[in-house]
Amino acid sequence: MSNLMQQTTEAQSVQTDSAQAQPSHNQPPVLAPHLVCDGAAAAIDFYTRAFGAKELFRLPGSNGKLMHACVSINGAQVMLVDEATNCGMMSPTTLKGTPVTLNLGVDDADAVFAQSVAAGATPVMPPENMFWGDRYGVLQDPFGHRWAVITPIRSMSDNELRDAASEFEATMSA
Repeated sequence: MSNLMQQTTEAQSVQTDSAQAQPSHNQPPVLAPHLVCDGAAAAIDFYTRAFGAKELFRLPGSNGKLMHACVSINGAQVMLVDEATNCGMMSPTTLKGTPVTLNLGVDDADAVFAQSVAAGATPVMPPENMFWGDRYGVLQDPFGHRWAVITPIRSMSDNELRDAASEFEATMSA
């Protein structure tokens, strides 16, 4: 897990509240992205080649477009659907971009980045060692979704992270 994601997870576990929604039937809490794609079936093929996705479910509609699909990437569920603008489901292609980046923790960010580019992704930022202790690179899949591939390379305390962020900010304003 990314150092920043680990810090966030630890902070959230401290801030428990009885008013929070609780999972039912002893199921672990789940947050799964639901990606709208202009070509969801092709997206499944891409995610299989790029990230080793495993298809869990596919529900095609009578028009051949996917009404719903689900894949597993690194044990996390990612749901997909074909774009249906008449239902308000628009892909990044139609929206001309996305404000969202999906963070994918991997054993080797450089290898997954290269594999994804070979599968058809567009490099946005090649993997670099980042101030927060991760190897981090960003790519855009052929369907307009942005993915960050992340490999932790060193553990940092909260104070070390704050100091590194301050040093980074100082170099950016110089």
